[in-house]
Amino acid sequence: MGARAWVARAWRSRGPAAWPLLAPALLFAALSALRRLAYRRGWLRALRVARPVVVVGNVNAGGSGKTPLTLRLAQDLRARGRRPGIVSRGYGGQVESHREVAPDADPRQVGDEPALMRARAGCPVWVGRDRVAAASALIAAYPEVDVILADDGLQHYRLARDLEIAVVDPLLLGNRWPLPAGPLREPLARLAQADLMVVHGSADRLTHARRFTMRLVPGQFYRLGQPELRCSAADLAGQRLHAVAGIGRPRRFFDSLRALGLTFAEHEFPDHHEYQSRDFPYADGAIVLLTEKDAVKCVRLALSGQFWVLPVEAEVEPDLARCVLALLEERTDGCTPA
Repeated sequence: MGARAWVARAWRSRGPAAWPLLAPALLFAALSALRRLAYRRGWLRALRVARPVVVVGNVNAGGSGKTPLTLRLAQDLRARGRRPGIVSRGYGGQVESHREVAPDADPRQVGDEPALMRARAGCPVWVGRDRVAAASALIAAYPEVDVILADDGLQHYRLARDLEIAVVDPLLLGNRWPLPAGPLREPLARLAQADLMVVHGSADRLTHARRFTMRLVPGQFYRLGQPELRCSAADLAGQRLHAVAGIGRPRRFFDSLRALGLTFAEHEFPDHHEYQSRDFPYADGAIVLLTEKDAVKCVRLALSGQFWVLPVEAEVEPDLARCVLALLEERTDGCTPA
């Protein structure tokens, strides 16, 4: 059993596999709590930038749907006449300081999620370890930006925020123990401290005054490197298919394909995997199905065969953007709990 599979198994329950990790988990939880206290008391200073900041994040390790939600929020804010900009850590990239994500940026440099957001959001995207520096540089370069969305920034307390959105996927909470014995970066009680909670899936026991629900809706497949070429699931049915996913929760992608009526061989890779041509020995004579996050890293490879990408859109109920704007303007109308 590989290390990744062993960790996933340990996180599923509070059983013997997780017990050896309890001591470092308790230390992690204590240090994490001390850090939050330091920012709350002002012993560590949170820095403000020249625009309102909306943080989108989660309390667990792994993909809860933060990037699709950030994209949805950016698009909806633009539709309401706002001019958002996005800052991200750029996990998986090689940016040491901070930089803008150009339309043709290499995901190996800036990270796969920022590259995807730049392609889809229609707004400036900057990455950097220091989100304060990245946000300040974005505002300097694009002074028309009137709100900053911080993707995966819930634990980046150095960046002062005006609004927090916590995204939670109940299936990723595992045994609900802290890292490394479980998947939690912060305790579940942290969810109640966020201004809004977006639940990806079903979670009747997770309550919040401003609770929203999210689902990912698949669109039409498009050809890798030729997005103008489209096809439906019916066009792919009955063919030899291989599905590839290197995301936080590959099972979600595979389940989506099955819901579309497709039968395929599964190929699961670690989150943020850096693909090489040799990862696709089955491509000749078959059709390979990819997530958009994986596709931004594969488009630069010299791949033979047919590669098709399944885009997804986040649908959120009730109207999240309306509530965000209402809260930023210190109003409460438009915020209707689910």
